[in-house]
Amino acid sequence: MELKALIFDVDGTLAETEEAHREAFNLVFAENGLNWRWDRKLYGKLLEITGGKERMRHFVNTYSPQDGARFAADDALIAAMHKRKTQIYTDLVRTGEVPLRPGVERLIREARAAGVRLAISTTTNLLPLQALFEGTLGLEALDGFDAVAAGDMVAHKKPAPDLYLLALEELDLPAENCLALEDSRNGLVSAQAAGLETLITVNTYTQEQDFSGALGVLSDLGEPDSPMRVLSGPDVDAACIGIGILETMFEAQRAGQ
Repeated sequence: MELKALIFDVDGTLAETEEAHREAFNLVFAENGLNWRWDRKLYGKLLEITGGKERMRHFVNTYSPQDGARFAADDALIAAMHKRKTQIYTDLVRTGEVPLRPGVERLIREARAAGVRLAISTTTNLLPLQALFEGTLGLEALDGFDAVAAGDMVAHKKPAPDLYLLALEELDLPAENCLALEDSRNGLVSAQAAGLETLITVNTYTQEQDFSGALGVLSDLGEPDSPMRVLSGPDVDAACIGIGILETMFEAQRAGQ
């Protein structure tokens, strides 16, 4: 099967955004007089819950039940806090303080040059996605993606397959011709449920997760002067993942099925 499109996750895959998200959550908690503080260890556990509002509700129920009555009585409070958190995060990434991960910009350029189409599948909403592009590739670069499936466009976020199914629908391509790029177990499960082969680039929060069934697991996509590490999957005799290597890996995997 020919590789015709790459579908990128965003948070943790395109860029290491999770620390910016965590900082924004903590600032909102402080603004609302809450003595909550999500440290890195706790936030790593909370990332198992996809979606910011969903994560906050889970935190209240699991870690701060004494606040449960307040938030149960006013569900709009979580929505308002999340809206403010999104504003803080958006302002932060728009400045360019959160760069793209190694190899991402290079692979995007190579894919375009090779005629491989691009798409996005992310649980984040459209506004912060646009802000990330403003601070990295430029907002106009988002126009180079043939499909954008964002969290506010579907009923169910990852690990449900909805976001990938939407991206495939917009691409008008079968899953057999597309490759997902992810960083988390939830993302992998989502992509697999949509029938997609998936390449994983781990980050600090996901490096210990189970990625059984992935096409490969890498430290990152690598650069010629900053080699990647292959953590599992096919041996790659190269410093970085280029579109040619991806095509070879993808087609070999599909041919073996």
